[in-house]
Amino acid sequence: MINYNKIWLHFVWSTKNRERIITNSLKYKLFHHIKEYGDKNGIYVDTINGDMDHVHLLVKMKSVQSPSEIANRLKGEPSNWINKMNFIKTNFAWQRGFAVFSISESFVNKIRYYIKNQEIHHRQISFLEELDNM
Repeated sequence: MINYNKIWLHFVWSTKNRERIITNSLKYKLFHHIKEYGDKNGIYVDTINGDMDHVHLLVKMKSVQSPSEIANRLKGEPSNWINKMNFIKTNFAWQRGFAVFSISESFVNKIRYYIKNQEIHHRQISFLEELDNM
């Protein structure tokens, strides 16, 4: 039997205490690492972006995965990696928990666009307002 699914999830999580520590130079390294780590671990990260205090990911989930497994893997190892590489002067950590939203196939392109344009979006609305709106 062949498993077939199209389960799209939009994840959002923030840095611990919503500290604004994801600088532009760290952002590129971190997002590239998360995507690469996901690929190596069977997690397809379609789109990733964020702001200085949070990250958005569009993930196509496999039927054998759970949202909490995906979030824990994509949060845990990359934060340890940042600390090991000493990219920032303080200890990097994510806030506990995450937000996740299921996305209809017909909305995938809209979510990609939304995630790719986070910098523009957050000139007009704060992270907390954004979560309330979701």
